[in-house]
Order: sequence, then C-alpha cells, then structure tokens
Amino acid sequence: MREQTERSAETAVYRYGTMLFRICLVSLGNNADAEDAVQDTFLRYIQKAPAFESDEHEKAWLIRVAVNRCRDMIRSRRPQVDIETVAGYGQTEESGEVIAALMTLPDKFRTVLTLHYVEGYKVNEIAKMTGKTPSAIKMRLQKGRALLEQAYRSEVSNNE
Repeated sequence: MREQTERSAETAVYRYGTMLFRICLVSLGNNADAEDAVQDTFLRYIQKAPAFESDEHEKAWLIRVAVNRCRDMIRSRRPQVDIETVAGYGQTEESGEVIAALMTLPDKFRTVLTLHYVEGYKVNEIAKMTGKTPSAIKMRLQKGRALLEQAYRSEVSNNE
C-alpha cells in the first residue's frame, strides 16, 4: 500500500509539480518558500493518501492544499517579494512584467487571477477550491483585473 501511495505521489509530482510551484511562487514571492509549500503539499498527499474520483479531482485537491499552505505561511509572516526573480519566470519580457505586476497585488486577488488566467480554471472550479462563492470569485477577478492593469502600467513605466 505504501509503495502504491509513493508511486501515485511521484506521478502527481511529475504532473502537477510545476503548476503548483507557479501558484505558490506567485502567492509567496520567493523560490524557497514556494518550494517548501509544494513539498508540504506532497507530504500531505502521501500522509493522507486520499482516493480521488478523477485526475481533475486530484489536481483540485492538490491546488487547494497548496493554496491553504501558502495562506498559512503568509499568516505567519509577511512575504518578501523579489519581483526581479519572479519576473524572470516569464516566457517573454512582457509576461515577466505581468508576473511582476501580479506580485504586487493582495493575495486574495493574486490567487484567483493565477488560477483563472495562468492555470485556466473556471469560476465555479476556483470557488470550490477556495471555499468561496462563485460571485465572490467573479468580484475578485473583476477587482483584480483593475488592480493588475494599474500595477502593470506602473511596472511598464518603471522599466522604460
């Protein structure tokens, strides 16, 4: 049983590790904390050995655990955001600027914007993962987009 759980965890790391790292990096603002959050997420996966209905259920469970772990880490300290490092994870200069702008937003907006626009989740899926109502997620997306636009303009003008 333990071997099967470890194989399942290894497969999950391969499938979802990079995605979880991105989510945690955006939320926490530095590599070391993001790596710790992802590691804690997979440790919980091994300890709980949950049974999943589908791959999407497994992915949603991992995201929820990772987001909750990030939230716990943020509560214990205010993150030190190294925007230059985070911006380096963008595939283009423009996407790096967007990521840097995203890092300046409050966590509740960063999380929903990342899940929706970076990871491609729908409003109802994000609501289930975060324990919020779909209308709350829609409002956070709307307000987050406005804040992101302001932050992005500021980031671009700083780089010119």
